[in-house]
Amino acid sequence: MVEWTDFERATIQDIFSKMDYESVGHNALARCLVVYPWTQRYFGNFGNLYNAAAIMGNPKVAAHGAVVLHGLDRAVKNMDNIKATYAELSVLHSEKLHVDPDNFRLLADCLTIVVASRLGTGFTADVQAAFQKFLAVVGSALTKQYH
Repeated sequence: MVEWTDFERATIQDIFSKMDYESVGHNALARCLVVYPWTQRYFGNFGNLYNAAAIMGNPKVAAHGAVVLHGLDRAVKNMDNIKATYAELSVLHSEKLHVDPDNFRLLADCLTIVVASRLGTGFTADVQAAFQKFLAVVGSALTKQYH
């Protein structure tokens, strides 16, 4: 089980309370698909992903980005039991979709960049550390059951 400080809990809850899920999710997923093009292989049914403009304008990318962010909201509400919260999603991503576990880290990095750009000077080193710890715990919960 992960130990959270009061600062970490408050920081994660504050970030998500201000989050524009649709915009942030879309931008983070689109950034991931552009910067790491091999991640596109999981989105074959999304249509045109041939270049950055197509990815940014793709409504399926936007919709799935929002789904991802709303999924993270489940972890915010269950910070003391993130692993159990994502047990079914872990099985889906590993056994059915065969997602490379490293892709969760790549998406987390892209999400961190988008959130940092939105928060500006409010995204201090301490805030970044709390946010990245949260994303690492979620990523671990999604991948631990791959064995």
